[in-house]
Amino acid sequence: MFDTTPIAPTDNKPVFYRELDQQLASLFEGEHDAVANAANMSALLFMAMPELNWAGFYFLPEGKDVLVVGPFQGKPACVRIPIGKGVCGTAVARRETILVADVHAFPGHIACDAASQSELVVPLIRDGKVLGVLDLDSPRAGRFDADDQAGIERLVARYLDSLAG
Repeated sequence: MFDTTPIAPTDNKPVFYRELDQQLASLFEGEHDAVANAANMSALLFMAMPELNWAGFYFLPEGKDVLVVGPFQGKPACVRIPIGKGVCGTAVARRETILVADVHAFPGHIACDAASQSELVVPLIRDGKVLGVLDLDSPRAGRFDADDQAGIERLVARYLDSLAG
């Protein structure tokens, strides 16, 4: 059984993300199911990261042009997001991470939760193919920075590595 270890509050985000990565590695050990690992990763991020109001995955079914909600923590979410729409769909279209300090300034932002003020979306790209995105929302504008982006991108890489097996 996996038991989370509280991460001591720190202003040093690289240290925080290293500790979070270690917990994620333990959580994924021996498990290769994409949905199971996405569910546990969402729960761990939501529990460990301060100032989140949503943490979860949207998956891109093969041959489709719309993301479909996957495992998440937070309020009920938009079920489908077209590629190129909102922050999640734009991250897929661009095939790159998008960090938005103020979602109200992002053209075409899709407000699944009106409390969201900032967002960080990392595409899941494996073997050149986009599988979906990890989406983090915060009720605080400017919640995410470059350290968060680097840390979450590393955790997404850990998730993608867990699928091999």
